[in-house]
Amino acid sequence: MNFSTFNAVQTNTSQQVPANQPLSLRQDQVFHGTIKQLYPNQMAEVQVGNQKLMAKLEVPLKLGDAHFFQVTATNPQTELKVITGPMSQSMTSGQQMSQLLETMNLPKSNEMQQVLSHFMKAQLPLAKEQLLAAESWMKNLPAGVDKNSALQALQRMVEMKMPFTNTVFQALTQGIKTDGMSANLANLAQLLANQSGGNEAIKSSLLQQIDQLAKPLNNETGGILLARATQNLMDNNSSIASKLQTLTVLKDAGILPQNATLQNWQTVNQQGSQQSVNQVQTTATPLFKEAGQMLQQLGQTSSEQIKPMLEQVRVWINNESLLSSTQKQQLQQLLTRFEQIPASKQAVEALVNQLRQQLTNAYSENVTPRLFMQNDQGFSAKDQLFTLLKPDANLPVADQLLRNLVKVTADSPQPVMQSALTQAEGQVQAAVDGRAMEQAIKTVLKGLGVSYEATLANKAGDIQAIAQQIKPQLLALLQDVQTPAAIKDAAEMVMARLNGMQLTSGENGHQHQLVMQVPLNFFGKKMDATLQWNGRMKEDGKIDANFARILFYLNMETLQQTVIDMQVQNRVVTINIYNDMPNLDSLATSLKGTLKSGLLEKEYTLSGLFIKPFADQGEKTVTKLSNQREDEQGGVDIRV
Repeated sequence: MNFSTFNAVQTNTSQQVPANQPLSLRQDQVFHGTIKQLYPNQMAEVQVGNQKLMAKLEVPLKLGDAHFFQVTATNPQTELKVITGPMSQSMTSGQQMSQLLETMNLPKSNEMQQVLSHFMKAQLPLAKEQLLAAESWMKNLPAGVDKNSALQALQRMVEMKMPFTNTVFQALTQGIKTDGMSANLANLAQLLANQSGGNEAIKSSLLQQIDQLAKPLNNETGGILLARATQNLMDNNSSIASKLQTLTVLKDAGILPQNATLQNWQTVNQQGSQQSVNQVQTTATPLFKEAGQMLQQLGQTSSEQIKPMLEQVRVWINNESLLSSTQKQQLQQLLTRFEQIPASKQAVEALVNQLRQQLTNAYSENVTPRLFMQNDQGFSAKDQLFTLLKPDANLPVADQLLRNLVKVTADSPQPVMQSALTQAEGQVQAAVDGRAMEQAIKTVLKGLGVSYEATLANKAGDIQAIAQQIKPQLLALLQDVQTPAAIKDAAEMVMARLNGMQLTSGENGHQHQLVMQVPLNFFGKKMDATLQWNGRMKEDGKIDANFARILFYLNMETLQQTVIDMQVQNRVVTINIYNDMPNLDSLATSLKGTLKSGLLEKEYTLSGLFIKPFADQGEKTVTKLSNQREDEQGGVDIRV
């Protein structure tokens, strides 16, 4: 089955103009209409499809005749000019089109006839310059875009009153594709690396971001490497040579400064404020979220406020889900011992250093077994470990430095470093689960800059971090007049895919559609995933999670083409999986329990899981497949 686009599903959800809504026309537009009623002063009621409009005619016409009209004015009233003679019911659509081509002096190319035929059937108005533009675009369709998809894109541009430009047309035709995003990015990356010319700084930064996109879990690998590095530095049995090698790697990655030594590596980055904390709240909610922030504030607390601060630290330890019960107990015991001595400045400093030592050891131990777990504040064990070593770095900076650690390790000629990297990648691969997939998808969408405009409009997020996303860097690359033509063409293709996601997403009253294209790369295996969500919004503007239809179009190296059609009705979930691989049912059966329990955790009930082959290798739509009766399909049905 070929599902290179989801055009068939998309057009079913296109916004249609209601019959009672006035027809919106622009000057010079041409449309097919029938005279339904004549009035004095050459006014007439004209039927256009399922709508009617009042207009003034330039010449008297006969009731019931059908013509092609051209809009000559819209203000203060609509005025129409007849551009063809009466169209009798015996005339074929081909004869009508030929007459229109002659009258408007339009080229009689195959592309022009296809455009005209489509818009005549859809009964949509189109101006002469729009027809000429559409013909030109149809003659120069990019690879992978069929003419039917192009015609549907043209129709959507007119129906949704979008700007009739080549940029919008390319975005719509690319936005409905379900594969090829990974190939587009790879092609752009290759050109950026091999072609000279243009702004080298922008090219280098964009190439780096594309490389990061291809390895969405690299920061997790970096987290394991960081945990091993800290354990090695804290291990009394490790050799000095091994520790010095580890210290050099952390410096080269930018995690530790160049003046870090084996004696000061845990404290060299601690540059907290010199001002004391004179007021401490005594509520059940701690003042801090990060381990590094907690130690900084504790170290800056005056002796008068140390008691309430210690209560805050105790609450923080008890609430930290990334620590084991034993680790929490050891930390609480440390606080108890401190409370039995005078709270001098030297005693507080000693407590902070001991807490740092124990927390660094605890988080480095927990990174691997709790790889994709997060606490209530959204921090993972690797994040907390990083705040202890470099408390001034925010999460985007920390992720970048962890990726640097992976690169430095990979570039190291030392066999022990290569072995450590291989082991870390293997541990990440073994730990991949649903949370890992969620994290990878979020990382990719954020890296692409899908919400770039919305983030800027809402003034949310770190501006510097936003500027590193692919979309704003593509804009800078395209605006640079020195950018080579080949790179610009490849960049425009990727930009069209990104814009297409926004243009194919939309709303129609309470009904909403969201489209996301996600190029994923896991451990060398590439996968293009397209998600199409159709649902409705509640009165408060939030998504109604009780009802939805979600389609996943997947193109994977092993399972190859796969479509997952998930329908949610009153939180009851039915899933249809379409794939031609034999014996896929046995794999699905073994995973049914995990799927059911996972849905139950989110308060959904699994009604049934249906594994079905594609009907044939022809051009069929998923909508048609999913609407067929279940007992007419082959494959396995799993009822829960």
